[in-house]
Amino acid sequence: MTFTRTSTARVATDRPARYGKQLTSHFGNKITATWDAEAQNGSLTFDRDGQTTGTADLTCEPEHLVLTLRADNEHVERLEEVAGRHLARFGAKDQLVVSWVRDDGQPGTTQGPCRPE
Repeated sequence: MTFTRTSTARVATDRPARYGKQLTSHFGNKITATWDAEAQNGSLTFDRDGQTTGTADLTCEPEHLVLTLRADNEHVERLEEVAGRHLARFGAKDQLVVSWVRDDGQPGTTQGPCRPE
């Protein structure tokens, strides 16, 4: 699929693979999600109701989990919120912050830090 917008979040963490695996595992019950532990990357395909509204690639870098979201204008903000909110909740103890930057250089949404419950 081809989407018109790209939004990227570089999430600072000393455990990027742990959070990438956790995020894909969680979403795997609702949408198409994959995680390759050896390559330390994965993907999310937002296809919950049979229509694909976006995709996200997850890659590990030293000290960062990078999420690259692709969607159309009508879905990009919502998908930033969904993916970012879940990741921020999983990383509440580590005070993860997910700040998105759109392909035109404009800021997207921000999620976190969440309070540990």
